[in-house]
Amino acid sequence: MIVGNKSKYTNLIKKEAIRLGFMSCGISKAGFLEEEAPRLEEWLNKNRNGKMSYMENHFDKRLDPTKLVDGSKSVISLLLNYYPDKVQNPESYKISKYAYGKDYHFVIKDKLKSLLQFIQSEIGEVAGRAFVDSAPVLDKAWAAKSGLGWIGKNSNLLSKKAGSFFFIAELIVDLELEEDTPVTDHCGTCTACIDACPTNAIVEPYKVDGSKCISYFTIELKDELPNSFKNTFEDWMFGCDICQDVCPWNRFSKPHNEPLFDPHPDLLKFDKKDWQEITRETFNEIFRKSAVKRTKFEGLKRNIKFLDS
Repeated sequence: MIVGNKSKYTNLIKKEAIRLGFMSCGISKAGFLEEEAPRLEEWLNKNRNGKMSYMENHFDKRLDPTKLVDGSKSVISLLLNYYPDKVQNPESYKISKYAYGKDYHFVIKDKLKSLLQFIQSEIGEVAGRAFVDSAPVLDKAWAAKSGLGWIGKNSNLLSKKAGSFFFIAELIVDLELEEDTPVTDHCGTCTACIDACPTNAIVEPYKVDGSKCISYFTIELKDELPNSFKNTFEDWMFGCDICQDVCPWNRFSKPHNEPLFDPHPDLLKFDKKDWQEITRETFNEIFRKSAVKRTKFEGLKRNIKFLDS
């Protein structure tokens, strides 16, 4: 294990993260997430994960990164902006802004690998693993712990500087670094997200029932969509941005500068009729290498049919 100038290494890593295009970088000590444990347990016990049974797996690993990465000492949390400079035709079914361009998993993984290689070449033999929401890591909890923002009433990470239209990722490493301190909550008395959610998924401030979320229905749920939620999706066919769009802190969102997140031109100009008539070939062309592939052509057609009936 490398022992050296924590301050120097920390500054080096943060500088390189920004050079690679990350919006910000924060660091926290790897260890058990004591406050999160009862919250996660309660959330699972109340079946707020719906049919996302994978959320029940690896409970210990979700709460303790030292069980994921042997000898880990630090969690390096990173934010990557995805806010677009242009949005879809307003007369269209909508997809969440995070899915406009290339699947973020690939884009961010490449940047994380580059950052880890940089750490290894500049500092020495540092072992670590990269995570982009596809492993049992509580991304938002770590980002909040490392001072990148606070968890808002809609359960998203919010930043005073940048709102919430960003991805969260981590490098968990066996290198001791200088820790950042958490920031305070700036939601105040605002309830914009709670008031705007058409499916009442935000059951109380800071608590979201995942099984009532439009994103859950249109992406995660593989069964038929429940009739009890008819006419509540507000034209969202993949994901949902309502609680982010109404958040006052997103007034400060600025367009990203990552060309890989730019959408296919048809995505922006299509209207409802175009989506209703979409063919498998067009779907594959518009969403080539996109996160929308998760719902598959049949899933998107199911969602459109539900909105249209």
